[in-house]
Amino acid sequence: MAADWEEIRRLAADFQRAQFADTVQRLSERNCIEIVAKLIEDKQLDVVHTLDGKEYITPAQISREIRDELYIRGGRVNIVDLQQVINVDLVHVESRANDIAKSDRNTQLVLGQLIDETYLDRLAEEVNDRLQEVGQVHVAELCKTHDLPGDFLTEVLSQRLGRIIQGQMDEYNRGVIFTQTFLARHRARICGLFSAVTRPTQLNHLINLYGFQEHLLYSVLEELVNSSRLRGSVVGGRQDKAVFIPDIYSKTQSSWVDSFLEQNRYLEFDALNRLGIPDPVGYIKKRFRGRKLLFLQASCVDQTIIQQVEASVEEAVTSGTWIDVQPLLPSCLSSEDVAILVNEVMRAANVQSSARLLCGTMVVSEKFISSCLKFFEQSMQQKAQKEIKNNPVFLISEDDLKQNPTLADTAPPGKKDRKEERRKKAAEGSGSTKTGGGGNAREIRIRKTKKKGRRDEDSDEEAATAPQGRNKQAEVPFMSHEQVEAVLQEQVCDCPEEMISELAEHILRPLTRLYQEVVRAAFLSTSGAGPGAGRKQNVKELQEEISNLYNNIRLFEKGAKLFPDETQASIAKHVLKTVCTDMTNVLLTFAAAEFMSAVESPGSVTNEVRIRILAKLPEDTKAPMMKLHNSLNGRSIEDFLTYLEPSVEVCGFMLKKGDKKRERQALFQHRQALTEQLKQTEEPALVLHLTSVLLFQLSSQCALHAPGRCVPQIINALTGRIPEGQQRLLSQYQALVVKQLVSHSRKLPQGEMEGDSGAPHGDDMDAVRKELLSLTNEVKDLALSPRKTSVTED
Repeated sequence: MAADWEEIRRLAADFQRAQFADTVQRLSERNCIEIVAKLIEDKQLDVVHTLDGKEYITPAQISREIRDELYIRGGRVNIVDLQQVINVDLVHVESRANDIAKSDRNTQLVLGQLIDETYLDRLAEEVNDRLQEVGQVHVAELCKTHDLPGDFLTEVLSQRLGRIIQGQMDEYNRGVIFTQTFLARHRARICGLFSAVTRPTQLNHLINLYGFQEHLLYSVLEELVNSSRLRGSVVGGRQDKAVFIPDIYSKTQSSWVDSFLEQNRYLEFDALNRLGIPDPVGYIKKRFRGRKLLFLQASCVDQTIIQQVEASVEEAVTSGTWIDVQPLLPSCLSSEDVAILVNEVMRAANVQSSARLLCGTMVVSEKFISSCLKFFEQSMQQKAQKEIKNNPVFLISEDDLKQNPTLADTAPPGKKDRKEERRKKAAEGSGSTKTGGGGNAREIRIRKTKKKGRRDEDSDEEAATAPQGRNKQAEVPFMSHEQVEAVLQEQVCDCPEEMISELAEHILRPLTRLYQEVVRAAFLSTSGAGPGAGRKQNVKELQEEISNLYNNIRLFEKGAKLFPDETQASIAKHVLKTVCTDMTNVLLTFAAAEFMSAVESPGSVTNEVRIRILAKLPEDTKAPMMKLHNSLNGRSIEDFLTYLEPSVEVCGFMLKKGDKKRERQALFQHRQALTEQLKQTEEPALVLHLTSVLLFQLSSQCALHAPGRCVPQIINALTGRIPEGQQRLLSQYQALVVKQLVSHSRKLPQGEMEGDSGAPHGDDMDAVRKELLSLTNEVKDLALSPRKTSVTED
């Protein structure tokens, strides 16, 4: 035991000596910094360097100082202020603040500020004091006062309602908190105010006048109305146009409306608007749901008035007179409402076909109008006799010539055979196309494509009405509007002047048509024609021809677009010179005949003839026709089609685009015509041309109308569309045809030696002809039996 104590004393003495002894090895400040930096780099030490560089601080110490500062500042501190107090980089302060907010449920990070529950409770106490003082607080004002976001503040305050804050939040507007005392006071003010209202009043006006809370007003008012504390209704929902209508006013209003309708049998919408009914139509339909009313633009009328007017109209129609319905209707009705009502009455009485409405209020029977036409019969006969002597040419029609050939001598040049020329043109040109053969541009006729699906009635109607619009020069005038009106004023004495004027305008056109018939009948009777000779011109075939030519041009345009620009321009120019020229000639021939010019056959019309015809046409017809004629010298089919539509329209026809079915039928007819000509021809150049065109149509399903010089381009376009064996055969046959054409073009004049010209020897040409002859049938089979050839090639 003594030895142990001795050992302890010795160690204590050694320790004391070590304490008082001087240090032999000491670390400098720089070495310490390097050691700490190395430890931080190796992540063996987690410390943060202060901004002044004099200290190191651990993250735990940062968190501890943040909590201390938060406590000192009353539960709310800005992170920027913490950075200045702790003296470290802001990044470390934000990181530790986020960790504190996540780990501590009583602390939140809002807009760069740490806030704990103690601060929020103290804030709620302040809000409660303010609330009890004024009865109502707005969250928006608290946001400005405490510099906090509205959603956060609303959530914080709602969590403390009933616990710290003695009040409630508006369910329609969560930005308002009020007390029960405030609500009761508000309810009492609303109840007293609306109890004194005796007429419709806009709620928005009361809100601005008395400073009510908008959503609170709607809620309290709805509750008071539902509980029958207030007698009335709110119309318009919770909008700016909402109106409170007291029951006393509604009863007075309904009583006035009922009595007015019962006494006058109509209601005016403006009168209901003045009574304070914002939706008169809806109010009437709801109020008089079981009553049959006719709603007009500005009013509605009862069936009693309608039945009275209907009886008067039926009596006028039955007796063949007229009636003015204006005295039978309320004076407040506008002219538009009167027209609607009268039309409805005529429809209900089923007199629309036997009566006409004039001047908006006068119903005139057709019997009365027919009786007015009789006043002009004597003057028609007298004027017709004079017209026969002065201008008989304008009275001859094609039907007249057909039924009475003796009139042909009196017809103008071209008039008597216009029908025959149309039929000839329809047979030759409507479905025909012109194509070249080999190096020479040869022509191929395509049969006319029949246009099916049009009813005969439509065609007859078109034939009857179309010439009337086009042949205005041939229409003989009868009387002017003023002359007709003067006769009516003399014969019909009891009609108002405005009715006489409109009646004259209404019967002017029927009088003119009737006069044409009288003149025609008188002329034909003097010329020996039968009384049944008609004046209707049959333009059905010409319309058919124009439609077929138009559809062919569109098909050829579609096929031309499959080639390059240079070839496409050549094909377009060829189409313009052939089919488009035919279309132009047909229209010009028709226009010349309509305006009594000398009519040429469309097939013989040349460029010079077209210019002469154009010079004789009226200006309104000449302008579009001249543009169409000039487009024939261009290189664009599209331009021609653009000018074609107004030209066809001015002639009184119309362009009917074919559907898919008719397009397939036209393609089939086109192919059949080419096939028939290919079977009949043995000329190598034409055989090559027809075969290449047929193969192109079979491979692309597009019709082609190309000149002979484009045959090489067509054969090149077939590359990849037909088998290689067929392509080689066409190329071989093309080369032989070119040799033959070259030899023909180099023939010497008669009497010269063949050897001096450098032309191919006769034996070579015989070999070429023999080879062409042997290959002709094989080339034909490419187009005549395309399926068989393709299978053999495969």
